[in-house]
Amino acid sequence: MVLCGICLAGFSASVFFDVLTRTLGAPWLWLQEVTSTFFVYGTFIGAAAATRRNDHLYLSAITETMTGLLRLTVESFNRLVVLAVALCMVWFGYINFLQGFGSYRMPSMTPIASLYAAIPISGALIALFTIEQLVNGWRHGFESAEPAHEEIRVL
Repeated sequence: MVLCGICLAGFSASVFFDVLTRTLGAPWLWLQEVTSTFFVYGTFIGAAAATRRNDHLYLSAITETMTGLLRLTVESFNRLVVLAVALCMVWFGYINFLQGFGSYRMPSMTPIASLYAAIPISGALIALFTIEQLVNGWRHGFESAEPAHEEIRVL
């Protein structure tokens, strides 16, 4: 979560300085690379953080109304689908990463693989966090840890 925040702050700062230096007529061309790097890593690390915190799109509205074996089955299915996607991110992201050494970013001539590395890293983290959720759900149930919504009364 902290890494995602750092990437977001770095992205915002680099965009600000990029606009500022261009307005002053002396652009720093390398800022575009920095901006895109912060954006890509922030996005993929943010996806992993959302998986860890269970703050992303599952079919939560449907499963919150379920109990027992039906909920266990649907929650497990949801997480197994996420796990399959995460493993695809690791596998195909790694292939993409290896192929990225043939292309270079301008003006630094850094291999584009430095951006592609975020994909398998994020996939590995998402897979890890999904397995953690599956194990915890199978042991303790998938019921939400959040307290039930209480009715608010206005006097």
